[in-house]
Amino acid sequence: MLSRKCKITYVAHGATIYTEDFRLCNQENYPPLEEKGQEEIRKICEYIKKRGVKNDKIYSSPATRCIQSAQMIAKVYKQDFEILSELNSRDWGEWNGLTIDNVVKKYSIEYGANTPSIIAMTPENGEPMVDFNLRIDKVVQDLVEKNIGNRVIVVTGQNVIQSVVATTLGIPPEKQSRILIKTGSATQISYFDGWSSLIYSGYVPL
Repeated sequence: MLSRKCKITYVAHGATIYTEDFRLCNQENYPPLEEKGQEEIRKICEYIKKRGVKNDKIYSSPATRCIQSAQMIAKVYKQDFEILSELNSRDWGEWNGLTIDNVVKKYSIEYGANTPSIIAMTPENGEPMVDFNLRIDKVVQDLVEKNIGNRVIVVTGQNVIQSVVATTLGIPPEKQSRILIKTGSATQISYFDGWSSLIYSGYVPL
């Protein structure tokens, strides 16, 4: 029962021009990493080298910013990585490209202490949070089954990592956005038969 099936270290891609604005984005080809984002991933690579973090396989979400980050990490291990086309960001529908403030103003959303997080709401023509979580969990479970006994690195977006942490800890969708995952951070989860355990979350190397 306590025999680990797979250990996954999730690395959030580096910062882009959308990061500081908290701009919602599900585009795969834009925006790329900016200089700050490249530096964040360089620090992750230095951490990996110093700690001697062992790894068997590297995977990446299909977005350019994730692939660029994965390329830098792959160089540390001197190995290739695989792109998981189905591990894409949440579909923000008509909210894509907007900041949270833009969404509140454009759709006249009354937002207060007793209302759900904007992120937990379903975007116009977008993907509901529950559906997004189910989609990501299926990808992760399939990945675990393909990597029994392996230690894996997955380079992906912040909202994907929030989803896997929320699923592991049983955090409801309306509170999922409270999980702080910074760009260029690392989160590690061990997967067992029928359950998983969070080892650490949102670690940013100094």
